[in-house]
Amino acid sequence: MEEDPARAYRHALAARRLAARVGLVREASGIAAYRAGEWAEALTELRAARRLTGRGSYLPLMADSERALGRLDRALELVTGPESRDLDQGLPEAAVAVLQIPELTNGRAGPESARLFYAYADALLDAGREDEARDWFGRAAAADTDGTTDAAERFEELDSVVFDYLADQEDGEDPANGEDLADGEDPMDREDPEELLAGEDHG
Repeated sequence: MEEDPARAYRHALAARRLAARVGLVREASGIAAYRAGEWAEALTELRAARRLTGRGSYLPLMADSERALGRLDRALELVTGPESRDLDQGLPEAAVAVLQIPELTNGRAGPESARLFYAYADALLDAGREDEARDWFGRAAAADTDGTTDAAERFEELDSVVFDYLADQEDGEDPANGEDLADGEDPMDREDPEELLAGEDHG
């Protein structure tokens, strides 16, 4: 409830001294430290809260704290590791937000960027943002000159839906009903004449 982050953190530290074994107290202390920009302390408190409560909902804050400390590899591991898969649907969007760092859009696309692009694409896909995920898997594939990820395969998997649709049209499939058309056949020829007349406005 305290609006000043630094003062809120001091209150949380006082509570921690009185009840360090209570999970919710360590959680409050960790969140207060995070809001105050005390990244290392936030990690310590949130790890303790996680051990005491068994909750994984602290992972986004922990990942962002790792990012703020310049430890991008640890941040990526938190938001893309196996533990994150068991959390609720709010985590993918949190992962997307955590990974939106300057290195993502600074225009550099070397091999070191491939893993970041890949993790961002994976987070976008988990969040249901397939079009954006396809774009970032493509960027990851382009940056991954050493072939250390399967970004190219992931891009092709997402892109296959578009290719299949276009291929169906080229092969003469009627996109309206999924049936094949004969060469030169007009889809309107398949309409029931009575239905067409019923649909006309005779004024």
